[in-house]
Amino acid sequence: MTNSDFIQFWKISADKDWEVAGSLFEKARYPQALFFGHLTLEKLLKAHWVKDNSEDYPPRTHNLVRLAGITKLEFKADDLLFLDKMNDYQMEGRYPDYNFTIYQICTLEFTAQILEEIKRLQAWLINQLP
Repeated sequence: MTNSDFIQFWKISADKDWEVAGSLFEKARYPQALFFGHLTLEKLLKAHWVKDNSEDYPPRTHNLVRLAGITKLEFKADDLLFLDKMNDYQMEGRYPDYNFTIYQICTLEFTAQILEEIKRLQAWLINQLP
């Protein structure tokens, strides 16, 4: 596979995860929707990593801020803060017994607002890929 093929792989995988996030939101599974929103951003950042590097497989990390920092993308400070906050939903989604407060935080309105922000960042990331 070429780097272009790997970029396409990450983009397609991110798109599928975004669809799952929407389905989970519709079913009022808010923490899980945010987990899949995190995956969407993670995979798009990995596509950028592949674009910016000669290797074809990005580092095995789920940390969005770390991934953003090893690409050539220039983020606004607010976007980096948002990515840092999104890391919380990755942890909670993988380890739901870790802390149940996420179920209290993730209301319909809260989750809708976060998903809109993910959608904005997702569009920005996609726009800069081949």
